[in-house]
Amino acid sequence: MLHPEIATIVDAVRSSPSPVITYDNVLERRGAYHDLASHLWPSPTEVAEVRECLIPTPDGSVAARLFVPEVDDGRATLVYFHGGGFVMGDLDTHEALCRRLADDTKSRLLSVAYRLAPENPFPCGVNDAIAAVRYVAAHRNEFGNPSSSLVVIGDSAGATMAAVAVNETRHLDLPIAAQVLIYPTVGPELMTPSAHEYGDGFLLDLEEMRHEYEMYLGDWLDHTDPRVSLLLHDDLTGLPPTIVVVAQCDPLRDEGVAYAGLLEHFGNQVELLEAEGMIHGFLRLGGLIPDAVAILDDLADHLDHFLRAVS
Repeated sequence: MLHPEIATIVDAVRSSPSPVITYDNVLERRGAYHDLASHLWPSPTEVAEVRECLIPTPDGSVAARLFVPEVDDGRATLVYFHGGGFVMGDLDTHEALCRRLADDTKSRLLSVAYRLAPENPFPCGVNDAIAAVRYVAAHRNEFGNPSSSLVVIGDSAGATMAAVAVNETRHLDLPIAAQVLIYPTVGPELMTPSAHEYGDGFLLDLEEMRHEYEMYLGDWLDHTDPRVSLLLHDDLTGLPPTIVVVAQCDPLRDEGVAYAGLLEHFGNQVELLEAEGMIHGFLRLGGLIPDAVAILDDLADHLDHFLRAVS
């Protein structure tokens, strides 16, 4: 059952739906997605410092933004990858969420603007994510405490970036204390029961997601590549403790649950958190819905327990 405040927002969007994203309107949709951000969280959390950064990659560099909370306990640096269906989103669209998460965790948070499709299709984005995690691990002194642990976090498409970056670097002995995957998308097939139950009219529609994956994958036809379809990994041993957050009324709920189960199957520590009555992307609504902020605060508490275990 939808949370009452979420239901009000869903009804409003259903009455005036956006056009399905395509190659022709992707720039327009990006602009609208960007403009909406300030209305979703009109009074963002104060932080001590915001710093613009560039992260070098094998293909050049990507922009990043460091958020330093008022209270920084120095235990961890969070590396964050934003959502937006692989084709939308930037450092601004998720700034309010990143500010609150930095404040909640008392940790510096680096938000990374990986390259977007369709201009930069797969594997450009995941390559940027891998490079960013490796760079921050090797240059922690540039972002805070040089002995801090890393926490790799992503939401939606950004959770794919986070998961792939952690999976692809797990043999490098990086100081990654945990990963947090928030309502992740783990492949283009979209055939789970939750996808069909909530895939129309709950703000994240199956038709939209299929167009996004089409633009994201471009000419890449191998959907069995585990960087594309995370559930097809045949070995996920040796990963850091993981928190997976799913929303009850999200078409991606079941695949997030399945990925959490796969991680457990390979012997990893996993905590699965389900947000009752919430939809995909609900954390970006924190400025409008107090219960969404409460769930974010609870996530920070769970992450704190993980960090205490390794500190």
